[in-house]
Amino acid sequence: MRVLITGGFGFIGGRVAQYLQQAGRQVVLGTRNPAYSPAWWPQAEVVTTNWHDVHALAQICNGVDVVIQAAGMNAQGCAAEPVTALEFNGLATTRLVAAATRAGVKRLIYLSTAHVYASPLIGNITEDTCPRNLHPYATSHLAGENAVLSANLRGEIEGIVLRLSNAFGAPAHRDVNCWMLLVNDLCWQAVMTGKLVLRSNGLQQRDFITLQDTARCVAHFVKLPFANCSDGLFNLGGERARSVYEMTQLVAARCQMVLGFTPPIERVKPPPEGHAIPLAYGTAKLKSTGFSLQSRFEDEIDATLSLCQMAFGKF
Repeated sequence: MRVLITGGFGFIGGRVAQYLQQAGRQVVLGTRNPAYSPAWWPQAEVVTTNWHDVHALAQICNGVDVVIQAAGMNAQGCAAEPVTALEFNGLATTRLVAAATRAGVKRLIYLSTAHVYASPLIGNITEDTCPRNLHPYATSHLAGENAVLSANLRGEIEGIVLRLSNAFGAPAHRDVNCWMLLVNDLCWQAVMTGKLVLRSNGLQQRDFITLQDTARCVAHFVKLPFANCSDGLFNLGGERARSVYEMTQLVAARCQMVLGFTPPIERVKPPPEGHAIPLAYGTAKLKSTGFSLQSRFEDEIDATLSLCQMAFGKF
């Protein structure tokens, strides 16, 4: 099976590429920078993604069985440039769907975000929850989702959308733009400053999932019979939400195991009787396809701390 991963050098795409390659898939990495060769996979097959040209996109889709759309602007970039966000996350994905259909690709998997639902994420959330977040990061991803699911509904391609919660873990390479993400940032702080600093009281709840389980889930949908894919829309998250402070405490505990010290935690003092609104990010629909989480948070944090120590280490 030949799999094209757009955004194949990124945070999610890189780890998915590694996992699929190790599983014996023939992986092609799509990038806007054809001169770049990933240090973590120097022999990788690389193709140029020209997001403005459907014909050029169709060419790189020729001979491909599955396309994984993992390219996209992050939340900060979308907030700064909302029009560009819609052009990339929405229109470029629409062109990719058209190109993949033209090239005869069987399946397209789109990595979207849980944040299409709301900001902040609170309460019980399932695939039936109405997306209401008006942040450009959410609205542009929702536009991309619509392109995939509409093509699926018309029978043009097997379209699957995965609404990913807060993935964390060791990227394929130190230069991947991922160090602003909570757990990754905490690991970086521990190595660079010897302490963990939160800009909030840490009571807010988030649904976390390891990069390993994220990659496993994508691989699951690469091979899953389409009869088992329902309408193609799935939440992808962890078993339960945790508070930001709880995850910070876990990182601190793993620092003792990996780095040999426990960093102090600094945070905004929570109010008396303070608590956050609970979050339950439902994944029952995903589990009904036979997928289950397997990796441990501790192992993913350990790998991230080890990478930070090797790449940036001061302590």
